[in-house]
Amino acid sequence: MTSPELRPKSWIDSIAPYIPGSSKTLDGRPAIKLSSNENPLGTSQKAQEAYINAVSSLYRYPDSEATELREAIGACYKLDPARIIHGTGSDEILHLAAGAYAGQDDEVLYPRYSFSVYPLAARRVGATPVEAPDDDYRCSVDALLAAVTPRTRVVFIANPNNPTGTWISQAEVERLYNGLPRNCLLVVDQAYAEYLDPECDDGALALAKNVRNVLVTRTFSKIYGLAAERIGWGYAAPSIIDALNRIRAPFNVTIAGQKAAMAALEDQKFVHDSYKHNRKWRSWFEDQMALLSNAGIRVIPSAANFSLLLFEGSLTAENAYKALMEEGYTARWLPGQRLPHALRITIGSEKHMRDVARILTDLVRQAL
Repeated sequence: MTSPELRPKSWIDSIAPYIPGSSKTLDGRPAIKLSSNENPLGTSQKAQEAYINAVSSLYRYPDSEATELREAIGACYKLDPARIIHGTGSDEILHLAAGAYAGQDDEVLYPRYSFSVYPLAARRVGATPVEAPDDDYRCSVDALLAAVTPRTRVVFIANPNNPTGTWISQAEVERLYNGLPRNCLLVVDQAYAEYLDPECDDGALALAKNVRNVLVTRTFSKIYGLAAERIGWGYAAPSIIDALNRIRAPFNVTIAGQKAAMAALEDQKFVHDSYKHNRKWRSWFEDQMALLSNAGIRVIPSAANFSLLLFEGSLTAENAYKALMEEGYTARWLPGQRLPHALRITIGSEKHMRDVARILTDLVRQAL
């Protein structure tokens, strides 16, 4: 009798692996990387020093509860540390949310053109990913609510959104929450929240403080410049944090990572400088791209540390992507997210943004 073959669960075959932004040109040369939304100012000097000073602890396991880090996050954001969970980037927490609250026969809902981890997290646990229509590349609260069914268990939104850079207001977040059934977890992914202007706070942290079915996630990978260390955190009601901790990997944030993150929180001047730099050069770059609107370049106004350009004229996104590569720059071309007509470009240094604007302007002129 022939024994059956070992096979993964049926839903695993439907997962498309996450593809990170490229750091090399098409011919293999090291490139200036504007494809992964990293901080062009690097990392706080205080965070670097804390990381280096942790080298003497390499033989020890990290604090599995990340107690000091959670206390530091709580002090910085005025939150109860007992209601904070830490993760290997916020990605782990997004996966934990799907794993704790969804499974086979359940649905995980999210807007079209949002973070590619959401459907991956759903499929990983056997849940069905459901995509709601967008509103001209923005999250549509009406479309999300219309897509809710009795099987909906988790709703993901990124605010600001990746890859579009758009955001929704506090009133819209509250309207979304109020329209959801209470047995559904609303996850507000705020990876780029520190890049928002202060008056644009979406109120999700305050909402999570007062209700039992909202989880907010954040990361140290973006404005804090600690992408290499993979440190994220989430805030929610105690019952949610308890559920996520039950399936969280132990020792998931290194000692050096915890020390660097705590030092990064203390260096709010670096955070503010990063915010100001991004605001200035994002605005400048988007103004330059708006000058090309007659040639079919459309800018989706961004609230994050990148800009999304739509190529709707004779110059295609693919050709622009390849031309930038030739000049030593990598952007994020997005055919895998059904945006073959778009490039997502991280806001880099002044030189980087001037170079990219010049290259794209020259390409448009050549294509006319």
